[in-house]
Amino acid sequence: MDYTDRLRRFAINDARLEEDLELESTVLEPKTLALIRLAALVAVGGAEPTYGSEVDEAVTAGATTAEIVDVLAATIPIVGLPAVVAAAPKLALALGYDPFDAREPG
Repeated sequence: MDYTDRLRRFAINDARLEEDLELESTVLEPKTLALIRLAALVAVGGAEPTYGSEVDEAVTAGATTAEIVDVLAATIPIVGLPAVVAAAPKLALALGYDPFDAREPG
């Protein structure tokens, strides 16, 4: 399926689209896809456990910690600072860092 057909099927909410997408791969590189999914998680206010699995996927795909944290900065113009501030502790914990631990450098 080419991009125009895919876009049309998204636009009309084609019932077969989800099924067909499971069989097709995306043209996006795995790392890019993982970072996009993290940005979407920030945008929807995702649950803390989901951050852990998405961060694991991003790291497995080759994303650095700095790139993962940069997702927060990149989403500010779209979702707003309050959404990013709410997501930051969840992302930090998924990266193994407790942002509220006074013993950690700040």
